[in-house]
Amino acid sequence: MRHNKRDVADLLPLTPAVFHILLTLCDSGKHGYAIMREVELRSAGGVRIGPGTLYRSIQKMLDVGLVKEAADRRGTENDDDRRRYYEMTDFGRAVAAAEAQRLAEIVREAQAKKLLPKLRST
Repeated sequence: MRHNKRDVADLLPLTPAVFHILLTLCDSGKHGYAIMREVELRSAGGVRIGPGTLYRSIQKMLDVGLVKEAADRRGTENDDDRRRYYEMTDFGRAVAAAEAQRLAEIVREAQAKKLLPKLRST
Protein backbone atom coordinates (compact mmCIF):
# COMPACT_ATOMS: atom_id res chain seq x y z
CA MET A 1 0.00 0.00 0.00
CA ARG A 2 1.46 3.38 -1.01
CA HIS A 3 1.00 6.39 1.26
CA ASN A 4 1.74 10.02 0.53
CA LYS A 5 2.63 13.01 2.71
CA ARG A 6 -1.02 13.94 3.07
CA ASP A 7 -1.83 10.51 4.55
CA VAL A 8 0.95 10.98 7.11
CA ALA A 9 -0.22 14.49 8.05
CA ASP A 10 -3.78 13.24 8.49
CA LEU A 11 -2.67 11.08 11.42
CA LEU A 12 -0.82 13.82 13.32
CA PRO A 13 -0.63 14.55 16.15
CA LEU A 14 -0.30 11.03 17.49
CA THR A 15 -1.51 10.15 20.94
CA PRO A 16 1.33 9.68 23.42
CA ALA A 17 0.50 5.95 23.66
CA VAL A 18 0.70 5.44 19.89
CA PHE A 19 3.98 7.36 19.66
CA HIS A 20 5.52 5.36 22.51
CA ILE A 21 4.40 2.09 20.90
CA LEU A 22 5.96 3.12 17.58
CA LEU A 23 9.19 4.13 19.32
CA THR A 24 9.28 0.70 20.94
CA LEU A 25 8.76 -1.08 17.63
CA CYS A 26 11.46 0.91 15.77
CA ASP A 27 14.11 -1.72 16.44
CA SER A 28 12.19 -4.99 16.28
CA GLY A 29 8.85 -6.70 16.58
CA LYS A 30 7.50 -7.31 20.08
CA HIS A 31 4.49 -8.75 21.84
CA GLY A 32 2.15 -6.63 23.92
CA TYR A 33 3.65 -7.23 27.35
CA ALA A 34 7.16 -6.52 26.01
CA ILE A 35 5.89 -3.24 24.53
CA MET A 36 4.38 -2.17 27.86
CA ARG A 37 7.54 -3.13 29.73
CA GLU A 38 9.88 -1.31 27.33
CA VAL A 39 7.82 1.90 27.41
CA GLU A 40 7.95 1.89 31.20
CA LEU A 41 11.69 1.12 31.30
CA ARG A 42 12.60 3.67 28.62
CA SER A 43 10.71 6.39 30.48
CA ALA A 44 12.11 5.36 33.89
CA GLY A 45 8.57 4.64 35.04
CA GLY A 46 7.24 8.02 33.91
CA VAL A 47 5.00 6.53 31.24
CA ARG A 48 2.89 3.45 31.76
CA ILE A 49 0.56 2.04 29.15
CA GLY A 50 -2.04 -0.34 30.55
CA PRO A 51 -3.35 -3.34 28.63
CA GLY A 52 -6.61 -1.64 27.64
CA THR A 53 -4.86 1.40 26.19
CA LEU A 54 -2.20 -0.77 24.57
CA TYR A 55 -4.54 -3.12 22.74
CA ARG A 56 -7.02 -0.38 21.71
CA SER A 57 -4.08 1.62 20.33
CA ILE A 58 -2.64 -1.41 18.54
CA GLN A 59 -6.02 -2.18 16.96
CA LYS A 60 -6.28 1.39 15.64
CA MET A 61 -2.68 1.19 14.42
CA LEU A 62 -3.44 -2.08 12.61
CA ASP A 63 -6.54 -0.50 11.04
CA VAL A 64 -4.60 2.45 9.55
CA GLY A 65 -1.50 0.46 8.61
CA LEU A 66 1.03 1.75 11.14
CA VAL A 67 1.80 -1.74 12.42
CA LYS A 68 1.17 -5.30 11.33
CA GLU A 69 1.28 -8.66 13.01
CA ALA A 70 4.75 -10.10 12.64
CA ALA A 71 4.78 -13.21 10.50
CA ASP A 72 8.26 -14.44 11.51
CA ARG A 73 8.89 -14.71 15.24
CA ARG A 74 11.94 -16.97 15.12
CA GLY A 75 14.59 -15.97 17.58
CA THR A 76 12.24 -14.10 19.90
CA GLU A 77 12.91 -14.84 23.52
CA ASN A 78 10.32 -16.81 25.47
CA ASP A 79 8.30 -17.47 22.32
CA ASP A 80 4.71 -18.49 23.02
CA ASP A 81 2.25 -19.37 20.26
CA ARG A 82 -0.51 -17.50 22.08
CA ARG A 83 1.34 -14.19 21.91
CA ARG A 84 0.81 -11.84 19.01
CA TYR A 85 3.90 -10.02 17.85
CA TYR A 86 3.69 -6.63 16.17
CA GLU A 87 6.10 -4.78 13.92
CA MET A 88 6.11 -1.31 12.45
CA THR A 89 5.31 -0.88 8.76
CA ASP A 90 7.14 1.51 6.44
CA PHE A 91 4.12 3.80 6.71
CA GLY A 92 4.31 3.57 10.51
CA ARG A 93 7.98 4.60 10.36
CA ALA A 94 7.08 7.59 8.17
CA VAL A 95 4.34 8.66 10.57
CA ALA A 96 6.63 8.21 13.61
CA ALA A 97 9.33 10.29 11.91
CA ALA A 98 6.81 13.04 11.10
CA GLU A 99 5.60 13.05 14.71
CA ALA A 100 9.19 13.22 16.01
CA GLN A 101 9.80 16.19 13.70
CA ARG A 102 6.62 17.88 14.92
CA LEU A 103 7.67 17.41 18.54
CA ALA A 104 11.20 18.65 17.80
CA GLU A 105 9.71 21.85 16.37
CA ILE A 106 7.71 22.35 19.58
CA VAL A 107 10.89 21.88 21.62
CA ARG A 108 12.68 24.48 19.47
CA GLU A 109 9.82 26.91 20.12
CA ALA A 110 10.08 26.25 23.88
CA GLN A 111 13.82 26.87 23.69
CA ALA A 112 13.26 30.14 21.81
CA LYS A 113 10.85 31.21 24.57
CA LYS A 114 13.53 30.27 27.13
CA LEU A 115 11.38 27.56 28.68
CA LEU A 116 14.09 24.99 27.95
CA PRO A 117 17.82 25.41 27.61
CA LYS A 118 19.24 24.85 24.15
CA LEU A 119 21.07 21.55 23.87
CA ARG A 120 24.76 21.76 23.12
CA SER A 121 26.12 19.97 20.08
CA THR A 122 28.73 17.35 20.89
